[in-house]
Amino acid sequence: MDEQAKQQFSMPLIGDTAPSFKAKTTQGEITFPDDFKGKWVILFSHPADFTPVCTTEFMTFATMQQELRALNTELIGLSIDSLYAHIAWLRTIKEKIEFKGMKNVEVMFPLIEDIKMDVAMKFGMVQPGASSTQAVRAVFIIDDKAKVRLILYYPMSCGRNMQEIKRAIIAMQKADKEGIATPANWQPGDDVIVPPPGSCGAAKERVEAKSDDTYCLDWFMCFRKSK
Repeated sequence: MDEQAKQQFSMPLIGDTAPSFKAKTTQGEITFPDDFKGKWVILFSHPADFTPVCTTEFMTFATMQQELRALNTELIGLSIDSLYAHIAWLRTIKEKIEFKGMKNVEVMFPLIEDIKMDVAMKFGMVQPGASSTQAVRAVFIIDDKAKVRLILYYPMSCGRNMQEIKRAIIAMQKADKEGIATPANWQPGDDVIVPPPGSCGAAKERVEAKSDDTYCLDWFMCFRKSK
């Protein structure tokens, strides 16, 4: 495998520091992570401008931008297209496209020009089995310390669920703040999981303990009512 191919297949893993980069975008030049210090970031790629699935995704993310900012989270998009193509596509979205009640949608988050695939290769977004000239639908959620916290990869044909991405951010931020975990299908307001005890004595105490906000199904599986 040549060096370019190795670079294409390399990608940061969960817990790694996200690769740094400078890039031209529809909102001016950005430097990552310096321009996003103290912020969570959703960095996501799409195959190409002027494609229908990508159009629905960008419209959905754009209408959620303020909701995400309330979670201290910023959006950064990427495709292997020119800045001029990006601008023309985003203007078309605003002026012509209506989808699920969304219309006149202006995309205000940065969309990276990545013609040379510099950023896409750093994040393993180009996968030759899918395409050697387009990025797959990758999502990296990066926390306020520039650490990769979640990675999602979708094929080109499958649109993403943006509400799931938002739910995951809420869950991870809650886990960081409260030292808990979230069960399957958790939604904000649902009960959360208390980490398992580290000793037999602690396990016995936990099961026998009485608490208004904590309950156990077994020694290893205890829940706390959501705050």
